[in-house]
Amino acid sequence: MATKYKLVIVRHGESEFTLKSLFCGFGNDADLSETGAKEATHAAELIKQEGIEFDVAYTSVLKRAIKTLYLIQEVLDCHWLPVFKSWRLNERHHGALQGLSKSEMAEKYGEDKVKLWRRSYHVRPDPLDKTNERYCFNAKPYAHMDQSMIPDCESLKDTVERLLPYWYDEIAPAIKCGKRVLIVAHGNSCRSLVKFLENISDDDVINVEVPQGIPLIYELGEDLRPVKHYYLGSEEELAAGKAKQINQGKPNFKGY
Repeated sequence: MATKYKLVIVRHGESEFTLKSLFCGFGNDADLSETGAKEATHAAELIKQEGIEFDVAYTSVLKRAIKTLYLIQEVLDCHWLPVFKSWRLNERHHGALQGLSKSEMAEKYGEDKVKLWRRSYHVRPDPLDKTNERYCFNAKPYAHMDQSMIPDCESLKDTVERLLPYWYDEIAPAIKCGKRVLIVAHGNSCRSLVKFLENISDDDVINVEVPQGIPLIYELGEDLRPVKHYYLGSEEELAAGKAKQINQGKPNFKGY
């Protein structure tokens, strides 16, 4: 199958919550850390080195993704780029896990249980009560929405199901029109796209990691199925980026 289109996906740079190895997600609008800003700039430099240009960009309504996209635009000198923001590209909602330490949860419940919470397809955490001190939801980006659509906890399956309408209605038509598309999103919204595009099974997706700030390139056929995919950057960067995500779910991990 011949390559017809190219799609670039970037997971946002390290957030302040990732720095501390805390569950973040849909419900917390965490900022980029200093390292995260550098990762975003590095992602842009890798894209620039490849000579890749864009016609349109899509991101979430959470600042860590928005700022990552802004920093990419800064390096590529493309602030004119049309940018569309949607809650459907937000990170998965971690419910009652929000704000808790991943490593402390691994010490308490075991590494395997935390991996199920973080990476499995069907497991959904309990919702976070609005009276909890860890509840810090910023309602402004969602004021125009039917409030019943806003989740209080999600599995990866839920994330896939709320993301795909945006893919079919907005992103896929843009690609089919010949626009060069950049998506800047989050760990689990990126994993949702990867699962969908590569048709990864519900069981196997638990082992899929998307590192922060390393561009993932999809060359797509006429039917928008992948002809091939690859990350920009070195094998060492990719391995280190994936290990960084895995290590957060291990006992005694204290952050970076």
